[in-house]
Amino acid sequence: MIRFATPDDVHAILRMISELADYEKALHEVRITEEQLQTALFGDRPALYSHVAEDEGGEVVGFTIWFLNYSTWRGVHGVYLEDLYVRPGTRGQGYGKALLAELASTCVERGYQRLEWSVLNWNEPTIGFYRSLGAVPMDDWTVFRLTDGPLHALAEDALGQSPQGGRDPR
Repeated sequence: MIRFATPDDVHAILRMISELADYEKALHEVRITEEQLQTALFGDRPALYSHVAEDEGGEVVGFTIWFLNYSTWRGVHGVYLEDLYVRPGTRGQGYGKALLAELASTCVERGYQRLEWSVLNWNEPTIGFYRSLGAVPMDDWTVFRLTDGPLHALAEDALGQSPQGGRDPR
């Protein structure tokens, strides 16, 4: 069964986030707390959304975490899938495809025209799975990221100078 996550699912999702990070050889980068995830998914202004997959016994065995993005070319929102994870013992049973199908259905129902995500280049089993669904890699695009020191250094530039002479009050 695939359904939207509830506050009762936060602990299971957090556990699987750590499992995913461990699989991607990046467990040392996980800093999220249960409280942060609870607020992001269910606070006054949720910034994230999540679906979970339950097995026949009602145990949460997979999840998606996603958020809205926007295409200036198409003029509509899309979905960026941050994480898709199915516990190793339940892979190959259709949970991953069902989670993606539910997310695709959400896109279609709400008029979103894109469903996008990233995958590590070395993760051949997952790449094969995505290709089997008709997904295509965006080889012409390179993902860039600022974190930690470089992010703070660039932010300091905004504090010191602004082409308009001030910061946007938002």
